[in-house]
Amino acid sequence: MEQTVSESIQTGFTAADLLLRREERGILRGLAEKVAELASLPVMEEKRRLWRRHNKLEKTRPVILCDPENGWNEIITERQLQCRTRIARRWEMNLRKEVFWGEQMGDDRPVEAAFNVPYTCSGDSWGLPIRYRKAEQLGSFVWDAPLKDYAADLKKIHPLTFEIDWEVSKGCFELAKELFDGILTVRQRGTWWWSLGITYPAILLRGLENMLTDFHEHPGELKELFSIISAGFMKKLDHLEASNLLSLNNDGTYIGSGGYGYTDELPHPDSDSRVRCRDMWGFTESQETVGVSPRMYEEFVFPYERPIMDRFGLTCYGCCEPLDSRWHVVKHHNKLRRVSCSAWAKLEKMAGFLQDQFILSLKPAPSVLATPRPDWEAIRAYLRQALEMTRGCRLEIIMKDNHTIGGCPQNAIEWVKIAKREAEESSFN
Repeated sequence: MEQTVSESIQTGFTAADLLLRREERGILRGLAEKVAELASLPVMEEKRRLWRRHNKLEKTRPVILCDPENGWNEIITERQLQCRTRIARRWEMNLRKEVFWGEQMGDDRPVEAAFNVPYTCSGDSWGLPIRYRKAEQLGSFVWDAPLKDYAADLKKIHPLTFEIDWEVSKGCFELAKELFDGILTVRQRGTWWWSLGITYPAILLRGLENMLTDFHEHPGELKELFSIISAGFMKKLDHLEASNLLSLNNDGTYIGSGGYGYTDELPHPDSDSRVRCRDMWGFTESQETVGVSPRMYEEFVFPYERPIMDRFGLTCYGCCEPLDSRWHVVKHHNKLRRVSCSAWAKLEKMAGFLQDQFILSLKPAPSVLATPRPDWEAIRAYLRQALEMTRGCRLEIIMKDNHTIGGCPQNAIEWVKIAKREAEESSFN
């Protein structure tokens, strides 16, 4: 199963998926009861308080999170799943992940007594069809970039649209309420984007190589494309606000490229029942321009991402791209609080830039867990050095982006154990 955050954006369920077997209902209710039991433990409230303090830039020990993404398929295997219908297997996987987090993972992620049901909706459409050819289910893919000639094709791009299947969305919500009411709080929550960065949609439309050469060969047209995408995201946000489709993410919601949204600073003081962008965390990044100069990034990308970020109450920036060379630009994003520091960034420089004014969201290389027998001493040495370099920072250490954990669930558990021990024994305390 897809285990990245994008899975919760487009569920792909149909009305036929809403028929469960009797035994599946019992399995899911039993797991929900276990999740509720774990969520009520005093340690979970301690974890929530830790995230709130951390997100407020208070001094705490480094926060540790492990979300191995597609590595979850090696922790909870297809063979272990007891349900057989499609929606039941997805929900069983989600609940079993919560149980594993609460009983075995050992990191700082709280378990919540809630069950979120996303809307079933189409992907974003820009008017030009993008045809994908996947090599394997969870692997790489290629696609036919439809924006082949700016003069002929740019005018064919229309404002971003998407469609919600209201019948299936309501059916999923009602089914979840029937199953879990009285055990978990069932919420219909739309996850309408992972990132609002402008360069990934541009690449899907234009192609990666084409977009990168356009910085030199077609600068005016590329800026126009970025402008169209930025305006499209702004209109989508307008629609989501006006239709009351946004949900607060100031709780145990995954935000940015790693971290949780627990905060008392949101929603905005003048908020009412309608959630607006200013009541939420926002997020942009531009991983695809990693090879673009800081000057070109400032000229071509930042001006079109900044208006999007300006709408939000608190913001996050960056994912896998190293930000040390473009920090002098990125730092001007509005209400910036969480900054990604990938395995490719110069950590000492980023620590000097961020200090205690921003959250330094450190992403160690996931490849260290991709073997059945990781080099634990090397992992420990890396964490020790990273903790020393980031003294005085507001640090979180997040293991994510794992395509495999070497077939060994214990790898995730052991990594957390080492990371927490090093964090507790570091000079942060």
